[in-house]
Amino acid sequence: MSATSLSFHWFLPTSGDSRKIVGGGHGADLRSSAGDRPATLEYLGQIVRSAEQLGFEAALTPTGLQCVDAWVTTAMLVATTERLKFLVAFRPDALSPTLAAQMATTYQQHSQGRLLVNIVTGGESAEQRAFGDFLDKDDRYRRTDEFLSVVRRLWRGERVDFHGNHIRVEGAELEQLPDPAPQVYFGGSSAAALPVAGAHSDVYLTWGEPPAAVAAKIARVRAAAAERGRTLRLGVRLHVISRDTSAQAWAQAQLLLDDMDPADVARAQAGMAASESEGQRLMRELHGGATFGDGDARSLEIYPNLWSGVGLVRGGAGTALVGSHAEVAALIEEYRAAGIDEFVLSGAPHLEEAYWFGEGVLPLLERKGLWTHPAATAVPSTVRRLAGVSAS
Repeated sequence: MSATSLSFHWFLPTSGDSRKIVGGGHGADLRSSAGDRPATLEYLGQIVRSAEQLGFEAALTPTGLQCVDAWVTTAMLVATTERLKFLVAFRPDALSPTLAAQMATTYQQHSQGRLLVNIVTGGESAEQRAFGDFLDKDDRYRRTDEFLSVVRRLWRGERVDFHGNHIRVEGAELEQLPDPAPQVYFGGSSAAALPVAGAHSDVYLTWGEPPAAVAAKIARVRAAAAERGRTLRLGVRLHVISRDTSAQAWAQAQLLLDDMDPADVARAQAGMAASESEGQRLMRELHGGATFGDGDARSLEIYPNLWSGVGLVRGGAGTALVGSHAEVAALIEEYRAAGIDEFVLSGAPHLEEAYWFGEGVLPLLERKGLWTHPAATAVPSTVRRLAGVSAS
């Protein structure tokens, strides 16, 4: 990849997929998360193989009660692809740092370096308690800081004794080291989150607010990293509806809006209003807790070609790039100007939308010199094995 090349990642819908928006998460009713297309290995395999062919670098797999386990699922999918990386989301409360470091090392060995990790501190105390975690939100971030401190040291080959407020290990050491150490993706918008991001993340992820708001947030993250002598890459999590014409894209957004059950929207909004997540609060503010506006999808356009309708039923990332391929590419350039290097995208349904974006938008960005297909610079796996070259 060149220094100016943007990175694009896709999403694995491990709570199910649909031609409608699949809801659930971050306070939204988990009963709404079941999609029309079950998250079978066969279907997820279709998505990852298509994502790889189209030029996505990695696939994000979520964590939580609404979906199947990311570690197990992606480990079973690795052999179906050649180059695609897997961005595995997990929560520090669920694993000891030594076990997490060991699992990542094993994953890197068997996948030839195709693991990325997305650290999810957890924004909903009720869901955390379901996993046996009874810390409050600020203490969860303090634990994440301690957890990543231990994991990073283990990945460097250190023998670790660590006695923190939440994490304690003695004589922790890895027999083998990951090659390479997985990049750490991390998100969080609260005051407790930003210092942890600055200290430990390789890529800071934010949800898709308008470009100016994203620029202001990542300036704070960069400052937190600079205080520790570090620099970060910056990423944004968005959905996308890209078509040959703007009218076709907005017609698709209208179909998604029309398919929403008002009762589901009301239930989801009530749940998200009670969320502890600062990022979720910001997502709700974009549409003001609206239900359907006036019934017109364009009434939920909060910035040119940025649509907040996804967030009516879906917790977490709630905005979508909507427009012609050229319009979507132009908005991506705006985010790039705001400081964004990486884009984690999704659509409804994920298989078809990957092709709309991959065949419609990526070639436009390539012609502008903003993106290069990863296969153009990848070292084939057979060559890597013979030459002893690590994957990257």
